[in-house]
Amino acid sequence: MKKIITVLTLAFVVAGCDRQASEPEAATTAPEPAAAAVVEAEVSIYAAAVASETRPEADRESDAGRQPEAVLEFFGIQPGDVVLEMWAGGGYYTEMLAHVVGESGKVIVHANTPMLNFAGEAHTMRHADNRLPNTEILMAENNTLALEADSFDAATIVLNYHDLYWSSEEYGWDQIDVPVFLAEVCKGIKPGGTLGIIDHQAASGSPSETGSTLHRIDSAIVIAELEAVGFVLDGESNALANPEDDHTKGVFDPEIRGKTDRYVLRFKKPE
Repeated sequence: MKKIITVLTLAFVVAGCDRQASEPEAATTAPEPAAAAVVEAEVSIYAAAVASETRPEADRESDAGRQPEAVLEFFGIQPGDVVLEMWAGGGYYTEMLAHVVGESGKVIVHANTPMLNFAGEAHTMRHADNRLPNTEILMAENNTLALEADSFDAATIVLNYHDLYWSSEEYGWDQIDVPVFLAEVCKGIKPGGTLGIIDHQAASGSPSETGSTLHRIDSAIVIAELEAVGFVLDGESNALANPEDDHTKGVFDPEIRGKTDRYVLRFKKPE
């Protein structure tokens, strides 16, 4: 009996040595406990916003295709921030931004007449009964936007940058003076603040007119125009990339709707 126990003991020792030899040492690879706690805290802000039980079920059904946790984390919006959400529409991101910035922050929800007509009931229900008390609606038509200088920690333009190049009498969407409009957005963001952009990618080298025809715009145009008014490109994410999209179809085409190749860009206003 003693011999059997000795053999088993030796087997466990050998197995343990094998594991130690094949596994990296935790002490050399794991971050410091304090650093790990900070990273976890930052990530959990966005995960909690997405997981909030107050979000409508219709929003949740879009999450798989829109990856909001990854997008919000990439933009880096923090509790206490004042955020300008341009052309907020039905408020898919309004809800989560309000959760992220918390009671000490605020989301300024930009709307105009054609956007409200488009969003309809979704916008009304989003803000009914003061359910998002840290949000404030800013009504401004396309060419009347006037922002107080250095008043926002961050701003977002989600799936609407291409509309800078669209106009429609039918829907009341006036042609926008692009440089003036972008300069106003830049003026409103604080030095060191962030501008987050998501839009549908157009074929490389495409003219800005695809913003009107396909509702897509080449990211190179976006970068060049925002740098021209003073922003600096600070990062790009492929969280919403789709290499299967050949960029030739309009974004409302049933074959590609909701599955377009989208870029996610983060800009900074210099200090």
